[in-house]
Amino acid sequence: MNNLQNNLVPFVPLVPCTNGTNSTRGTNSTNEYRFILEKGSKKHHCPGCSKKRFVRFVDTTTGEYLPEQYGRCDKGDGHYFVDPYSDGYAKAIQEQQRDNCLELQSNWKPQRKKVTPQPRPEPVFFDFETFRQTLQPERYEKNTFIQNLFYRVRFPFEVDEVTKVIQLYRLGTVASGYRAGANTFPFIDINQNVRAIQVKQFNEQNHTTGTDFLHSVIEKHYARNNKPLPEWLEAYTKQDKVISCLFGEHLLSKFQSNPVALVEAPKTAIYGTLYFGFPETPESLIWLAVYNKSSFSFDKLKVLKGRFVYVFPDLSKDGSTFREWESKAKEYESRLSGTRFILSDLLEQLAPEPDKSKGKDLADYLINRDWRLFRKRNIQEQPPKPEPEKVTGVTKVTHQQKSLLLHVAPLPKVEAGKTGQIKRLIKENPKNWSSDIVELENYFAGIKLPTLPVKLNSCSTITDCSLFVESHFAVIKANNGNQTYLPYLKRLQELKQLLNAVK
Repeated sequence: MNNLQNNLVPFVPLVPCTNGTNSTRGTNSTNEYRFILEKGSKKHHCPGCSKKRFVRFVDTTTGEYLPEQYGRCDKGDGHYFVDPYSDGYAKAIQEQQRDNCLELQSNWKPQRKKVTPQPRPEPVFFDFETFRQTLQPERYEKNTFIQNLFYRVRFPFEVDEVTKVIQLYRLGTVASGYRAGANTFPFIDINQNVRAIQVKQFNEQNHTTGTDFLHSVIEKHYARNNKPLPEWLEAYTKQDKVISCLFGEHLLSKFQSNPVALVEAPKTAIYGTLYFGFPETPESLIWLAVYNKSSFSFDKLKVLKGRFVYVFPDLSKDGSTFREWESKAKEYESRLSGTRFILSDLLEQLAPEPDKSKGKDLADYLINRDWRLFRKRNIQEQPPKPEPEKVTGVTKVTHQQKSLLLHVAPLPKVEAGKTGQIKRLIKENPKNWSSDIVELENYFAGIKLPTLPVKLNSCSTITDCSLFVESHFAVIKANNGNQTYLPYLKRLQELKQLLNAVK
């Protein structure tokens, strides 16, 4: 805006009109300039670069746009910018208005013309063939997020469970380039159109280290190689917004009556599914994500009409996210007949202040607990589906209420068996594995573990054998004899057999 401020010359009042208004200013007496850049987020195609990031000048008196050449490209300094004060346009309009004002009668009133609303353009979808390439099976061995779920998280998941969640949400992998090994989260709408593909890189603790979009990654690749963009990508990048549906929205057409669990980030939706189970019955939850805090919008959520929606807002320092979503949910319920938004304030009630300041979410607490314990919960109480006319307000679920959400214990120290809200349903097998553990410890202590990745079976690869062995021993020693953790023992035995076979 510095260039704009340097070029702007305020109007000097000339001849007062007979109706008492100043002929050189807009209808708002506080406006210093009659011609200003349009406020809001609306963008037009730039005359210079043709990208849809051009802000046009408007006449504050008439509400009309100035000719198409007047405006600023938002790409940055040095790009297209033409203002009406630097080329004589404003001066010419000023002189014309002065002459017209002298001829006005005492009852003259300015005629304000409204800008004609432009029809909303049809969305441009992500190229499906390019999307399919992210799903190539051999890529998952390089996917840090997926491999972490197999081996590095505190309670690794079974191969079948991870495979199911990959297929359900169509998770993929970036194979090469500066985002190699990153996970792709596709946003697919209820009609199975790919609206966008978010790219996220993770470290070995599955914390995000980089965020991007696949169309941006591809666009940079073409730019570095001085190649023109594919036709679909050229059209795709010109549209207003990319994230125009919910993550997991495509599941709504398959599971047409299931209740929905709604979170902010796709990663949290994945963890929710792995912990609470897949939508295998009409009562099972479908875990969806909005993308970010500001994406809790009516345009996205109207697709949930007629459903129960359990909402888990992320934490925030002052609780602003919870309050914002709660207020919006009340409004949306009044516009969507038969819909009930149920906000969980478990995190708000129980999380310590440092976690609120960090903006932690449900996934941050789930990942510290064994997912098998959540699968064993016997949830008997579920709210009855209301009649549409009875849905009048948002139901806020608290940690004191008995409902579907009460088995979500967000703090790691809250253990099953220490609260009346959670029943311990895991029965331990009295037989222990002490002899098996000693045998395996002696074996692994006497060999040199491979430093290269080891393919354990057709679906999983161990990228760090030392970490794999260490984490699995920690689990089976802490849960000796508990059949829930038997797969950890089996995987160590499987690795032993594999290493013996290649000697």
